[in-house]
Amino acid sequence: MEDIYAPYKPRRKTRADAARERGLEPLAEFLMKQDRNVSAEQEAGKYIDKEKGVENIDDALQGAMDIIAEQVSLEESSRNLIRSFYRRGAQIYSRLVRGKEAEGQKYRDWFEFNEPLKRCASHRLLAMRRGEAEGFLRVSIEVDDEKASDALARSYVKGKGGTSELVGEAVSDSYYRLLQPSIENEFAAESKAAADTEAIRIFARNLEQMLLASPLGQKAVLAIDPGFRTGCKTVCLGPEGDLLHNETIYPHPPHSEYRQAAAKIRTLTEQYRIEAIAIGDGTAGRETMEFVERLNLPKSVQVFSVNEDGASIYSASKIAREEFPDYDVTVRGAVSIGRRLMDPLAELVKIDPSSIGVGQYQKDVNQTELKRALDHTVVSCVNRVGVNVNTASKHLLTYISGLGPQLAQNIVNYRSENGPFKFRKELMKVPRMGPKAFEQSAGFLRVPGSSQPLDNSAVHPESYPIVERMAKDLECTVQELMKSAELRSKIDLNRYVTETIGLPTLTDIIKELEKPGRDPRGPLKKFSFSSEVNSIDDVKPGMVLPGIINNITNFGAFVDIGIHTKGLVHVSKISPGKFIKDPTQVLSLRQQVMVRVLDVDLERQRISLAMAQEEQEKQDK
Repeated sequence: MEDIYAPYKPRRKTRADAARERGLEPLAEFLMKQDRNVSAEQEAGKYIDKEKGVENIDDALQGAMDIIAEQVSLEESSRNLIRSFYRRGAQIYSRLVRGKEAEGQKYRDWFEFNEPLKRCASHRLLAMRRGEAEGFLRVSIEVDDEKASDALARSYVKGKGGTSELVGEAVSDSYYRLLQPSIENEFAAESKAAADTEAIRIFARNLEQMLLASPLGQKAVLAIDPGFRTGCKTVCLGPEGDLLHNETIYPHPPHSEYRQAAAKIRTLTEQYRIEAIAIGDGTAGRETMEFVERLNLPKSVQVFSVNEDGASIYSASKIAREEFPDYDVTVRGAVSIGRRLMDPLAELVKIDPSSIGVGQYQKDVNQTELKRALDHTVVSCVNRVGVNVNTASKHLLTYISGLGPQLAQNIVNYRSENGPFKFRKELMKVPRMGPKAFEQSAGFLRVPGSSQPLDNSAVHPESYPIVERMAKDLECTVQELMKSAELRSKIDLNRYVTETIGLPTLTDIIKELEKPGRDPRGPLKKFSFSSEVNSIDDVKPGMVLPGIINNITNFGAFVDIGIHTKGLVHVSKISPGKFIKDPTQVLSLRQQVMVRVLDVDLERQRISLAMAQEEQEKQDK
């Protein structure tokens, strides 16, 4: 379509347009006939017109050739011919911009790089394009220009006469000046769009895994946002995530108030009946973890390291200011860390997904497409898990199908004024909750403790009569039916098929009765890093270390081994002896793994890892 439209597309005035204004189009048509019996110079002499700017024969012939060059470049057949060269043999080249070697060291892998464009992985292409955008690299997509130009000439040049030679020159000019730059730009845009699509897919997949990370559940949590000079901001949260207490402790240098900080943690743990401690994994996170683990707290108190990516973004956001208008960003950040342990999904939806940091080159891709994909992922995850309508924040409720910001706020307001919802149908009393909105959202809104057991399941209210009929036919209650696998096995689903409810829906209902209200996310596992490693200086080749996967790309997985520098398991080192195209075939975000150190590059602060297969199998068992 673009090729067909190209001749009519509005554009800036070209050399060919100027030649047409001087009346040289008939001369171009004459040259294209390539009549060997008529002299091109003799014919061009007829078009000399100094008033129009055609001073001599050379001016006339050059103008006619400009018209031919443009016509050739706009022909669909010409463009498809050159495209075929790019599809078959285009190479992408990356070269250092002269004088930028010292500044652009992080791109040194791309200073002199080339490979076939069709084999260039998205992460490599995006890395080169980022280096180009920052002014360190010059990236081009090239083919054998001589062969491409000759092939184009063969399509237009007929014979060896004087006019044919002029047409050949015009076709060559068309290729080098018009066609080659245009098609290169086209393939640059297409390859970038394909790389964007792949990067967005990876980001959305990683985001999904992060949102569906295992929750601790509703427990009293003490959360710590670690720091050295500024201290560790400490907050106590109730089982519902409400802020009960906050203060700052200084267990680390330069203050080194170890005893006071230890006494304070013990006091708060007892006073607020703390069941778990959440410690951010940023600056001073490892040191704070070791400090807390040395306190000999009750064994019932579990200590967790929590990924704090995006916590600072949340703490300065409008949402955080609305939730905690009387507290500063440090308190809000600590609260976010604690709540993230209790329910990652409920907390992470408050943060711009692109700030969570689980993608590859997310700042370099199409931001509109990225936002669309990530928002869709968030909505999908929230609806898959469902939410407790009596504890969900306004922001979490917004992602439920059928609810928007205003209706979500109305639910929160109704809950504040009337107390917790006792059953699902009570949602119909919420202002602006019409039948359509209720129909779309009810199946995702849970009401634990309702007198109607199905209110805490994914079974939609419109399907309640079917379940009640099943229970009646089996001469039991709905609650008994939900508890008994034996009773459910006696149900003949074909008896309950109607014009509006088919077998697939009935099958889904039975599956939900087997696990009513059960969170599809798995249980949270305790994890500890190696005590031998506290900085990159402690990491040595050959070490086998425990780690947590905190990002997956299509070239490998980044693993947190308890220090600031994250190690990379290249895709070729994920499953030794077996080709892995996509790391997610065998790995998932937040998975606990055992890795072997292959190499440590102190200069570039890089750690190369491989999966430690035998140790991993032992850990899995």
